[in-house]
Amino acid sequence: MYAVVKTGGKQLKVEPGTVADVELIDAKPGSKITLTPLLVSKEGGITTDAKALESITVTAEVLEHVKGDKLLVFKFKKRKGYKRLNGHRQNLTRIRVTAIGDAPKKRAAPKKKAAANKAAPAKATVTSEATPAETPADE
Repeated sequence: MYAVVKTGGKQLKVEPGTVADVELIDAKPGSKITLTPLLVSKEGGITTDAKALESITVTAEVLEHVKGDKLLVFKFKKRKGYKRLNGHRQNLTRIRVTAIGDAPKKRAAPKKKAAANKAAPAKATVTSEATPAETPADE
């Protein structure tokens, strides 16, 4: 069983036990995270339907935060004497996929009985009162 998950704007194929470096995730080492599956392959076939994927979770454990390998950024313009050399190291999070499976079912909140509706006050009737100009004058 494997899954393709989305993390950090990239897609990654993972299986239970896979250790991977992904874009920096704001989570402490040792904490559990859930990843968004885009495709899940089981023995019965491949699932890509969005509604079916809502019931599937990919759980991973954060192992550590690391820096990636150094990448050289070299800028050059011919015949101008222009050369620039910079380096870059991306901050990454190392994760281990622990499980691919069904999401835990959410328990519905128990419904409260409508005792307040039974004791609701009767609706007040609105009566129109005559304005002072319409009332007969006592003389």
